[in-house]
Amino acid sequence: MTDNTTRLDHVVLWVRDPVAAAGFYEKTLGLEPLRITEYTEGKVSFPSVRLNEETIFDLAPLTLVEGMNMLPGAGDSAGHPVNHVCLSLGEEGFDTLRARLEDQGVPLSDFSYDSFGARGEARRSFYFRDPDGNVFEARHYA
Repeated sequence: MTDNTTRLDHVVLWVRDPVAAAGFYEKTLGLEPLRITEYTEGKVSFPSVRLNEETIFDLAPLTLVEGMNMLPGAGDSAGHPVNHVCLSLGEEGFDTLRARLEDQGVPLSDFSYDSFGARGEARRSFYFRDPDGNVFEARHYA
């Protein structure tokens, strides 16, 4: 890709068990796990899951806290997830995700309607947590 417009590259999520977290994201969101074998073999410090061709979620184990010294206090973010990450899906993918989460007993919020986002007003949205407490919003636009 040679386009130099600003894009979201990755989001780092703190997780207790990166392999289990990757399984959750693969099973519920259909995301492709990356570097799982390399992580379990100790060759890399964390695995990831692919959100789309340009964006991944890094699944950082809490054991990385001491190495998070790129800025003063950066390690203090461990265990404190961001407020939420919003996933935009097509209507069919949105309905499929909600059904998968319900099938797995993941607690879900009620639907919200006409919430503002990057692409304007979203038709419907809802919230859920991953097993590590990270909060996600799923939405679709008209």
